[in-house]
Amino acid sequence: MEPALNAVIEPIAEHRWMQMRDKSWREHPACPARSALALIHMNHWGFDERVHRGTLVVAAELAREIVQAFEQIFAARFPIERMTPVAEFGGDDEASMAANNCSAFNFRVIAGTERLSQHSFGNAIDINPVQNPWLSGGRVLPEAGRAYIERAGQHPGMIVRPGPVTDAFDAVGWDWGGDWSDYKDYHHFAKQTRDA
Repeated sequence: MEPALNAVIEPIAEHRWMQMRDKSWREHPACPARSALALIHMNHWGFDERVHRGTLVVAAELAREIVQAFEQIFAARFPIERMTPVAEFGGDDEASMAANNCSAFNFRVIAGTERLSQHSFGNAIDINPVQNPWLSGGRVLPEAGRAYIERAGQHPGMIVRPGPVTDAFDAVGWDWGGDWSDYKDYHHFAKQTRDA
């Protein structure tokens, strides 16, 4: 039988909530309530060409369209290194990126600013940050992403346009950080649902 995404959307369970508190979720007036977030457990293809199970914490209102995008990504057998909530990295975005982790919700500011990231609301997803780094001037995050600055050659896990990942998120109306002109955030997809 052909493998499938087998996505399950569920509320944030108590044990997961306790893991998130003071890591990816913080007491702050702008931080979403527990009920506004959801877990998505789903399969994804790995770089080893095998199916793995992963979990994202996302805005509950966007969970179905996120599953829709990942259905396309899975069908294309696009490899994802790992998919683990950022709370398992203590809410440390740079540690999550260095681990090449696919993640979504993390209540935090945009690096170098005081503005809240779209990740703070669960309506942004990062995929394979190593193969798809953030670039601004000479700065590269994560550092291992330096090997993937040149975007002309296609490497496994690299997001390009056109390609299965950009096509999947275009279909649900999400923006890609690889399209930005002032800097590039090749691993980042977001749905602008509110002002940060």
